[in-house]
Amino acid sequence: MATAQAPQQKFDILVAGAGASGLIAAIALARTGHSVALVGKTPGPLPGRTVALFEGSLRHLDDLGLREPLEEIAAVVKGIRIIDDTSSLFRPPPALFTADEIGLDAFGLNVPNDDIVAMLSKVLDSMREITRIEAFVSTYDFRADGVTAFLDDGREIECAVVVAGDGRNSPARKAAKIEIKEWSYPQTAITGILRHRRPHDGITTEFHTRFGPFTFVPMPSTDEAPRRSSLVWLMPPAEAKRRLALKPRELAAEIEDQSHYRYGAIEIEGSLGAFPMAGMRTLKVSGPRLMLVGEACHVFPPLGAQGLNLGIRDSADAALALDGVDLSNAKAIDSAVAEFEKSRRADIDIRTRGVDILNRTLLADFLPVDFLRGVGLAAVTAIGPLRRAILREGIEPTLARTLANFAPGSRG
Repeated sequence: MATAQAPQQKFDILVAGAGASGLIAAIALARTGHSVALVGKTPGPLPGRTVALFEGSLRHLDDLGLREPLEEIAAVVKGIRIIDDTSSLFRPPPALFTADEIGLDAFGLNVPNDDIVAMLSKVLDSMREITRIEAFVSTYDFRADGVTAFLDDGREIECAVVVAGDGRNSPARKAAKIEIKEWSYPQTAITGILRHRRPHDGITTEFHTRFGPFTFVPMPSTDEAPRRSSLVWLMPPAEAKRRLALKPRELAAEIEDQSHYRYGAIEIEGSLGAFPMAGMRTLKVSGPRLMLVGEACHVFPPLGAQGLNLGIRDSADAALALDGVDLSNAKAIDSAVAEFEKSRRADIDIRTRGVDILNRTLLADFLPVDFLRGVGLAAVTAIGPLRRAILREGIEPTLARTLANFAPGSRG
């Protein structure tokens, strides 16, 4: 990896953002043969935050040579158990979905967010095709003949295309005047790493409570703690404030109670994190000479582990759209950006709306909604072909790509 020194430098592509989505985008784009500048600073620690990556995402990462180092720091997720804990009159029985039902050894891997960022940074730093610039972009000048990025340290970067994974407050998105839709939920998520007495057997367990999901996801074992899980617990903000003020043993007791002692005695490992639940999506995922990836174009609650999986598909489609493109040709760039817009729009809309609807059905203490949610889960559990189709779609989505191929103007 090179380091930028001159006041002004020129690259084919500027990737903004040094979180997981930005790092993956930079690596994927560099593999296409373009010169890449990654502009951003490594985000601060996120206590207790993990990411569950499904098999479809892992295949993309495998193509980039990233799966093997990821497996060394991750836990295997072999199945997902859903328990309705809403006390609804129409509560369905617990449902267990396992990877072998669709011919897989595992649904995916769960890895601490800080660890995957560190691993991706190490890989990126070894790549001579990428120049890493430890700064932030203050503003952009998007023109018909190129883009100038003005950095907060006084430097300027000239490029043909910007791929922005610079978060929910994306300066690139704002500079391109891409509109967004935002919403919030009456929930706060507490995240943390737990040690527990009983094994998880590689199964994620998601309790659907009236305040949102309460989820245990398998974590890698250590010599000191052979049985560990990550926790994501959604609750009203006032309850989150109360619980975060508790002593660790007192909070662990509440976790034991909420989990109905499925995991036995609980011990909290390290610090806890907390963040308010909100959603955001952009009305477009691109602009002239701009592609948005990750939270620059979609933010939603941590249901169904969709966040980074969606971001990986964003990055893969950006690299695919720009692979082999002559970046000195404005029309070729416009065509690549249009291809990216078409390929990503349906996928993002389907996932964002689906997660939003699921979260709102849990929060709605309304009998008809409970009935429909209960019937839906019971049907998915009982009807084999439907069950397998939904599992496959969740692990490696194909519906959105099919819809994109039938969209007006599709080359398919």
